[in-house]
Amino acid sequence: MTTETYSGLVPNLDEDLYHAHPALSSTGARQLLKAPAKFEYFLSHPSPHKKAYDAGTAVHSKVLGVGAGTVEIPASVLSKTGTTGTDAAREFIANARANGVTPLKAHEIAHVDAMAEAILANPMARLLLEQEGLREASVFGTDPVTGAECRARFDVLPTGGGRRVAVDLKTDRAEATPVAFAKTVADHGYHVQDAHYEATAGFEGIEYDAFAFVVVEKEPPFLTAVIVLDQDFREIGRARAKRARELFAIGTETGLWPGYPGEIQIARPPMWAIYDHQDTEEAAA
Repeated sequence: MTTETYSGLVPNLDEDLYHAHPALSSTGARQLLKAPAKFEYFLSHPSPHKKAYDAGTAVHSKVLGVGAGTVEIPASVLSKTGTTGTDAAREFIANARANGVTPLKAHEIAHVDAMAEAILANPMARLLLEQEGLREASVFGTDPVTGAECRARFDVLPTGGGRRVAVDLKTDRAEATPVAFAKTVADHGYHVQDAHYEATAGFEGIEYDAFAFVVVEKEPPFLTAVIVLDQDFREIGRARAKRARELFAIGTETGLWPGYPGEIQIARPPMWAIYDHQDTEEAAA
């Protein structure tokens, strides 16, 4: 964890320095909302690198033109079956990561290139991604109500005239449709991310007109859509992000990061289970 102090807009901040900063991030806010104890564990036990993240990282870098580049893992260091299980492959991968680049096999690079081309083939996605603005822009701000120090890192933070739309690029295994993405938003807390970014920027007087997700499917033909959240989603996100800042401030002041309630709790059926039961009963009548 870094002891560096940042304030306001910080362009070109190294990604590792950003992620090491103790201010509350969008990811941290979502962990806090699950349980403060999860957040504390998340801070002291950083998640190890996951291979599954490599494609998304590479797509971001290629489309945005910033961040970690990619390097092809030579076929000569792969096993006879094309895996990276050899000592030579492991050494190559470790060296690549140490040098700040993403190691990928040749077919994985082709996959990333195709995804990037599909994203930029979408006229609205291209317009938003190529608008005047800062890429991978870090913003640090303090909530005047709770005193919580917050941070956010925008894929695109608009700086030009006209309608300014902040952008976050998402690769998604689900379909890039409003219905499918709505479930992804609820499952992963992207509405909290939207609100956390808006609030953090707002603390520093940085404003934009809208926050859009550019969503690309991970499988061919890599269909891409630009999606914004409706007012209901955004209001829920703002309330949840506000609660996360409150929990962060309390935990920071007291050093207490509680888990789940100690008393017996009641589990109630979700609405889909109720509807499913009603349909089954009606069909059997």
